[in-house]
Amino acid sequence: MSKKSPRWKLAKKILTWLFFIAVIVLLVIYARKVNWEDVYKVITGYNRYVVIGAAALVVVSYLTYGLYDLIGRAYCGHKLAKRQVMLVSFICYAFNLTLSTWVGGVAMRYRLYSRLGLPSATITRIFSLSIATNWLGYILLGGVVFVCGMVPIPPGWFIGDGTLRVIGAALLVLVAVYLWACAFAKKRRWTVKGQHLQLPSLRMALFQFAVSCANWMVMGCIIWLLLARQVDYPIVLGVLLISSIAGVIIHIPAGIGVLEAVFLALLSGQHASHGAIIAALLAYRVLYFILPLLLALVLYLWLESRAKHLRQKNQQKMEKSGAQ
Repeated sequence: MSKKSPRWKLAKKILTWLFFIAVIVLLVIYARKVNWEDVYKVITGYNRYVVIGAAALVVVSYLTYGLYDLIGRAYCGHKLAKRQVMLVSFICYAFNLTLSTWVGGVAMRYRLYSRLGLPSATITRIFSLSIATNWLGYILLGGVVFVCGMVPIPPGWFIGDGTLRVIGAALLVLVAVYLWACAFAKKRRWTVKGQHLQLPSLRMALFQFAVSCANWMVMGCIIWLLLARQVDYPIVLGVLLISSIAGVIIHIPAGIGVLEAVFLALLSGQHASHGAIIAALLAYRVLYFILPLLLALVLYLWLESRAKHLRQKNQQKMEKSGAQ
């Protein structure tokens, strides 16, 4: 075992550097797809109070998303400090938005949480609950918005208003089924490929819906502000929901092109011009994707440099709490 240990340490270092290089490459690829001259013109042309308000909402959204992993902390019962959980959540969310779920939501969580001392099984439950929380809010909001016909569907689009209402109704049925299961289901535990899954309590499920809905609504509010409130907020929120699922289906990093295409198509009959829509979405990408990603990269490097020390502190804390 002792002979293999140095090789294993070397392999871990090589894998760490390969992972870091892959992240840098993905960042460069993404940066090359952004028209930075247009971004600069858009941001400098905005009213500063609009930008400040939108930036403040970005902070609110990222903090709200951090609650997803705090729910996971309560769900799994691990003892990592809340500030560490929030830090990991911020880094992963920023990378997730730009570089896909597998890099940010999964690989980054495994990397950082394992460095802080959590076992793989616990990390799997954390990111599974986080993903579930995010889409539960989407399902509830999408169900309400689509059923109420808040999104104007242009003639000849690939999905009609009636179909969208049916989808909304189906989403609301899913919400009811999930809440019923959390409240009344007798079988609450399953084992899937060695992973133990458990239904949360009804109280936790309701908190999942509340936090996730709040985050999606704040995201919609950011774009609404950047559109100078030329389009009604429920319409902006509905279009954001449709563009988000389109981005997942098409699976382009950061949804480049998808977000713009859906907004231009669905807001064509509104008061906002195409130029105003593109400008708002460019500003949204800068404030919600690019700036947090740059900060997340710095924090990632800092956390990597401090991970060994933090892991030792976490282990001492767990041993102390176990002894008590």
